[in-house]
Amino acid sequence: MNERATLQRILERDRVIAVVGLSNRPHRPSYSVSAYMQSRGYRIVPINPKYSNDTAGVLGERCFATLTEAVAALADEGLPIDLVNVFRRPEEVMPVADEAVRIKARSLWLQLGVINYVAAEHAEAAGLDVAMDLCVKVEHARILGATHHQDSPAPRILRP
Repeated sequence: MNERATLQRILERDRVIAVVGLSNRPHRPSYSVSAYMQSRGYRIVPINPKYSNDTAGVLGERCFATLTEAVAALADEGLPIDLVNVFRRPEEVMPVADEAVRIKARSLWLQLGVINYVAAEHAEAAGLDVAMDLCVKVEHARILGATHHQDSPAPRILRP
């Protein structure tokens, strides 16, 4: 867990990210982190029962009440959920880890400050890659950096 090779594998491989606890408020970390990842070409799937009936969605994406509900809806598009990114209190993580295993996600990422060793070990034992107490946005910038920003223009060389 949290080894550079694991983090890099997650960031390069897992392109569909279900964000559990994603808020529709731009000042919230879940929103800004998800907007960053979306701007880098990742598909964001909001998971928050509070907004699941809101037609506006979050970040332009339909919001779902549960991971299971999201998987069923994404099946129509032929998309699996690769990574489950968790913005919940540590004591609320175990049911999320269980559901991540059930939907056959590839990875479980517990955001900065979200520490639950039992849930992390459960997910790892089921074969998921796990990151814990790390920010996916910070690690993306650190490990993959600007080279993975799909919308970046080619660098311009200015000459006198």
